Amino acid sequence: MDKITSSKIQELAYECKVEEAMTKDVVTVAPSDTMVDVWMKLRDKRISGLPVVSEGNIIGIISVEDFIKCIIFGKKEEQVKDNLTAHVEFIYSDEQLIHVIKKFEKYRFGRFPVKDRDTKKLIGIITKGDVIRCLLKRFEKEYLEEEAQKNKMCNIFKDIRSDKTTVILKYNIKGKEFKKAGEKSSFLKSALLRMGIATEIIRRIVIASMETEMNIIIFTDGGEITVFVEEDKIKVNAVDNGPGIPDIEKAMEPGYSTAPDWVREMGFGAGMGLPNIKNYTDEMKINSRVGEGTNLEFIVNI
Repeated sequence: MDKITSSKIQELAYECKVEEAMTKDVVTVAPSDTMVDVWMKLRDKRISGLPVVSEGNIIGIISVEDFIKCIIFGKKEEQVKDNLTAHVEFIYSDEQLIHVIKKFEKYRFGRFPVKDRDTKKLIGIITKGDVIRCLLKRFEKEYLEEEAQKNKMCNIFKDIRSDKTTVILKYNIKGKEFKKAGEKSSFLKSALLRMGIATEIIRRIVIASMETEMNIIIFTDGGEITVFVEEDKIKVNAVDNGPGIPDIEKAMEPGYSTAPDWVREMGFGAGMGLPNIKNYTDEMKINSRVGEGTNLEFIVNI
């Protein structure tokens, strides 16, 4: 099977966080507001839905469809609390945009409320338009930075004279540090750029590394990612002290995840990890022992 060709947009979807894209000035309604109040805000702001908030906590969503139903049944004077949708799918501000994109695909919603992970309070709202604007803005910024960086780059394999040159980079990952998810992979990206590695190779490595880093954070107390950069390939070795994988074949199925409910509620553990790593790399090996941990190795050829 041909390997997936990564794009700059895909890479940035892993790197960007929701807080970069979300709209912070959120228009809301209270449970005691009437459906007429809802319509006036929808009309004036030219939006199609509103979070229902009580004391900073989101308790539901009210939409233009809900208002239309009230008009049809003569209930436009009713209160919002009697017409809202109570079950709310939300996003945390420190989640990666790739998770939001997956949720848009899954639920087909037009927007998601955004909460702060610590306070659980509503702090923003994110739409598909917000995601697109954020990615394009970040794309432009990184393009200009990469162009400016080109003259400063050195190709380490041409500048150092030896029979074999290997650059070793080590990154320690702490488990359950969700707010720092993706940080070490971003450091790796910067290092590879400075070495003069081709951007397409970097994108594939970074996406696979992001997935690896997330797996360590979600499922283990910590681990280490070691990167070996050689002239013809980049090899990544990830070792953790986690619970191990009881069924590797099952874990390789797209969408399969053993993440507990509390992790899924935090916006992680969507079952993209191992299949994505395999798709974006040229070789992948995994050894795991239940109760001892996992050793993952993947290679991208240059």
